[in-house]
Amino acid sequence: MTNLFQRATAADHVYPHAMELADLASESIIVSDAHGVIRYWNAASEALYGWPAMAMVGQSVQTIGSLTHSGTDHFSALLREGRWEGVVHRRGLTGAAVVAAVRQIVRRDTTGALLDIVEFGRNAGSLTETGYLRMDAELQSSLAASWELDTTPAHPLLDAIAEHRRGGARVDLNQHPDWVDRLLTATRITAVNDRAVRMFGAHAGYEQMIGKPIGDFWPAESRSLLASLLERVASDRTRLEMGRMILSGSLRNPIVKAWHSAEPKPPGTVFVTINGVSNDDRTTWELRASEERYRQLVQYLPTALWQVDSRRAGEAFDQLKANGVRDIAGHLERNPDLVEHAKDVVRVTDVNRDAVSLFRAHNPADLIKPVRYIFAAAPGLAERVMVAHFEGRRNLIEETRIRAFDGAIIDVLFTVTYPVPPEQLDNTFITMQDISERLNAEQQLRKLQADLSHAGRIATLGELATSIAHEINQPLAAIVTNGETSLRWLARADQNTEKVTQLTSRIVSNARRASDIIHRIRGMAAKHEPEKRLIDLNEVLEEALLFIRHDIDSKAIILSANFGADLPKVLGDRIQLQQVIINLLVNSIQAIVQSGQPIRRIDVKTSIDDEGSVALSVFDNGPGVPGADLSRVFDSFFSTKDAGLGIGLTICQSIITAHGGRIAGANRQKGGAHFHFTVPVPGVSSSEPGHATS
Repeated sequence: MTNLFQRATAADHVYPHAMELADLASESIIVSDAHGVIRYWNAASEALYGWPAMAMVGQSVQTIGSLTHSGTDHFSALLREGRWEGVVHRRGLTGAAVVAAVRQIVRRDTTGALLDIVEFGRNAGSLTETGYLRMDAELQSSLAASWELDTTPAHPLLDAIAEHRRGGARVDLNQHPDWVDRLLTATRITAVNDRAVRMFGAHAGYEQMIGKPIGDFWPAESRSLLASLLERVASDRTRLEMGRMILSGSLRNPIVKAWHSAEPKPPGTVFVTINGVSNDDRTTWELRASEERYRQLVQYLPTALWQVDSRRAGEAFDQLKANGVRDIAGHLERNPDLVEHAKDVVRVTDVNRDAVSLFRAHNPADLIKPVRYIFAAAPGLAERVMVAHFEGRRNLIEETRIRAFDGAIIDVLFTVTYPVPPEQLDNTFITMQDISERLNAEQQLRKLQADLSHAGRIATLGELATSIAHEINQPLAAIVTNGETSLRWLARADQNTEKVTQLTSRIVSNARRASDIIHRIRGMAAKHEPEKRLIDLNEVLEEALLFIRHDIDSKAIILSANFGADLPKVLGDRIQLQQVIINLLVNSIQAIVQSGQPIRRIDVKTSIDDEGSVALSVFDNGPGVPGADLSRVFDSFFSTKDAGLGIGLTICQSIITAHGGRIAGANRQKGGAHFHFTVPVPGVSSSEPGHATS
């Protein structure tokens, strides 16, 4: 008991009864402080190293040595990770080397300050070099990302590779990416630890990783390395193979180890670990807290988000560029298999809860898989995503559609944000925002605007009834006159067939003219959805003038029309643009008539403005618009006419705005008004459309 009492008092912060129990343990237990000074040394430690507790308490643990099997000091790793396991080489009382398998744990108080380091150890015995490596790897596997793999399904390929080697062929898996893919697809995950799940599984979780190919989760840049390690340990079951990964993600200089398991595990079982120094100088629990905050941020983002590992596509693009491919769109069109292949090798690695909800999935794991499902209802989108990635763009934004897992088609705003160095090249982000309600509202608004526009046309046609009746009456009168004349010629004894033929041709011509007029009126009166096509604004103006020609003539108004030469075609709805032109002309006619001007004049011209848009102007010499009202003429239900409804110019503005153009009105310096509008030419940039009243 004296010995026990000495040990307990030396470790004065340790509970004495606990120390008494530790003295009865069969494992060596050593407690040291932050400086490595031994505070407790139990009986099993005396048996293992030969040093009595009395001699060791108060001494530095370096007295007996503490280097790992590889000759490195693991103390900093221990403080950073909070625990460490492995093989250490020490010196016993007699000077003999003692190889011990130890497990060390850092204890901290509630403020995070280090209390002590507790070590549990046992004699590792006498092993071969490979045996020590294997033991070291197995002990440290709990601290690393660890995988238990079943390579049995890959044995046919492994046997074939071994046959190549036996035949004297040099096998470098870096030169055989197809073998790498086949090997990592055939090799299945049978177990995985929490760290591997956290680092590589994302939301796939433990259950979703078991039974899946290791290739689905292994980092793309190190696939050939893992395949090489598996191939080597397959050829010699006693070997422990190691290699350095190219890129680690959260680890710096990570080392991959692979070895065959001993019985009772099945013969094809291989263990793989990834270990390395954290890429961040903060402690593990700080990193975990940071990662947790990141995950919470992602989860609570008010939009559906996908994190995608697109490195496989990036590698393929690098190869295409090295092969001289510059026109990626043309290349993908000639090689559609590349797009289909990319849909299978580019994988989703993480999603948030809004993504699960948007796709009507049961859990995040349903979405952690190749990206093919994202493009199921969006033909051509995958190609455009690849083109943007190849061309080095930062973003791609499109309105498109997705097919949810319940079959529903959903309109979304689809955004891809590509990584650029030095960002993590494995993180491409996709966000989707459900815009179904917005599109429905816009559709309803378009319908209301179409209804209003239709009502405006009907009202305008009512105002032009006299002019329209005159336009129709002219060809009908000509038809009657020519018909009666023909009958008289036919009734004569000396029938003149040539004359009758001439009169009949006039009948046909006037009938067609009447039909054309009716056709135009029906077009204006019909209720239809706007249909934009490439049209010539000069032709639209000519047709509009036909509606009001009689009105202008009957009111003794001089009309001049200056049609711009070589105007480019614009994308627009013919009927709606006619409606705008007619409305502006009718306003000018009414203003001129009310003003009592002795000389009445309207000038219409088309041209190209400074921004490259096609413009149409209507000038009149009427009284103009009162200055106080000029800024309100496009407001709904505002009219300067006693019987006006105040919707004509409002409709004109909505039509022109829907065409991407601008409409404005102003008074001329010498009297009269000038109203004009513009319509952009497709492919020619222009300023943003908007309300323009000057």
